[in-house]
Amino acid sequence: MKLVYDINDKPPFGKLLVLAVQQLLAILAATIAVPTILGLPAQIPAAILGAGVGTLVYLLFTRGKSPVFLGSSFAFLTALGGAMAFGYLGIIVGSVFAGLVYVVLAIVIHFAGTKWVSKLMPPVIIGPTVALIGLSLAGSAMGDLVKASAATINGSYNLLALLCGLVTFFTVVVCSTQKRFKTMKLIPFIIGIGAGYVLAAIFSAFGHAFDVEYLKIIDFSYIVNNFVNADGSFVGVTAFLNYPDFALIEAIKEIVAGQAGTTSANPDAVLLNGQGVAEVALAFIPVALVVFAEHIADHKNLGSIINRDLVEGEPGLKRTLLGDGVGSIAGTLFGICPNTTYGESVGCVAITGNASVRTILVTACMCIVLSFLSPIMSIMQTIPSCVMGGVCLTLYGFIAVSGLKMFKDIDLGENKNLFVVSAILIAGIGGLAIQIPYQLADNGQVVKYITVTSIATALILGIVTYAVLNKIEKSKLGQDSEEPVSGDSLPAAAVSATVPLGATEGEEVKDDVPSEAENTASESVSDETETVPEEKPEE
Repeated sequence: MKLVYDINDKPPFGKLLVLAVQQLLAILAATIAVPTILGLPAQIPAAILGAGVGTLVYLLFTRGKSPVFLGSSFAFLTALGGAMAFGYLGIIVGSVFAGLVYVVLAIVIHFAGTKWVSKLMPPVIIGPTVALIGLSLAGSAMGDLVKASAATINGSYNLLALLCGLVTFFTVVVCSTQKRFKTMKLIPFIIGIGAGYVLAAIFSAFGHAFDVEYLKIIDFSYIVNNFVNADGSFVGVTAFLNYPDFALIEAIKEIVAGQAGTTSANPDAVLLNGQGVAEVALAFIPVALVVFAEHIADHKNLGSIINRDLVEGEPGLKRTLLGDGVGSIAGTLFGICPNTTYGESVGCVAITGNASVRTILVTACMCIVLSFLSPIMSIMQTIPSCVMGGVCLTLYGFIAVSGLKMFKDIDLGENKNLFVVSAILIAGIGGLAIQIPYQLADNGQVVKYITVTSIATALILGIVTYAVLNKIEKSKLGQDSEEPVSGDSLPAAAVSATVPLGATEGEEVKDDVPSEAENTASESVSDETETVPEEKPEE
């Protein structure tokens, strides 16, 4: 696609700030969702801080060659839930294990190269996997689109919320496709979120004025609680400036107290011990190995959008892996959960045509600064789910379409390709996940297990299917090449040509007398030889 700003381009400073805010809004919903799902809503500023720190580390390792933002990873949700049994220290240790998997893979690629990766995951596997990443998020986007309050995770259906979400969606679409105003085309998400938020605020104002819950689309309690305590007193300085409760500080508090449950959201948590380290490693390492394939898919997708090969070219897979792995560790230490490259960020690049790495850099710095500004954090948390759902309707759609674009080089008329694509899409959309038990209770019931997500499971199934069909295909070709040649199926001249000189008794022996065709060919060669003048040596 044609980019408005390429990787190394420098947008004007004012426009750069606006573009960075847009990137921030694009990744905001998913970044704050992970700590909320884990039952740690107080750590939302820490998640934003960790995303900013992790992205800076990623940009450092990739030398500013890959314009993508890192945010909280959904792939590790189950592993994080298990690690919380050992408090914040368990979360940190698990993230370190996951990051080290990427580091080890980067070292392997440094010595073995990336060709094996391309053979393991060709376009027939990467294409549907990228499409699946977008399609698998469709349910989340549509669930948010009809939900009123951002604070209500399982909110009920609200028709007015749907209206606000659709206003957001169509505003983004119109701004992105119109050709008259270039600035509008660069910041469609800011304008779209603004339009949806204003409409939701109008409904909410009537809802509070007439005490109608159905009209209260926006939950303003975040702003109120930021300034006022439960007893009605003023919060104090922390209402304006406060440091996030990130994992490293909380883990130190637990170690000093000698009890994980004192600060952990899990009151039954115990301080990490040797057995706990083994359990955490068992939960995080397999997931990290599978997420490695999603890492490749994200960078293949981003590369197709910005017309660069990020895997085998610059910065190269080993650098993106190091950036993602070390960035994830840093993001957890200064945040609350492991990070990963965000499809929302990739979708933002695709829709706006802005691939400037400086935008990602400023967004990361902005996240770090804003995480300490309590009023800004509280305002961002009031953005209703329906408005973010309208944005995600476009973002996730672009991710899916980017994967489908890779199908243009895939021959789906060939059954092998058809079965591989079918296996990936159906398994992924159907939600096939693998749960591997690793601890049983005394009564034989499974109490702990490793979960391989549906996308990862679909990817593994596609790789295995492709490998099996390739093996069968090569085996069949080998058998065909070893089949004995029947003389009845070939012309006599061809049969005689296949019989070696000195054939044994009972074999058809080729006559020593050259055939008429051979004589003609010989004479032709002789004539050509005579007509070629003798070359003179150069002086």
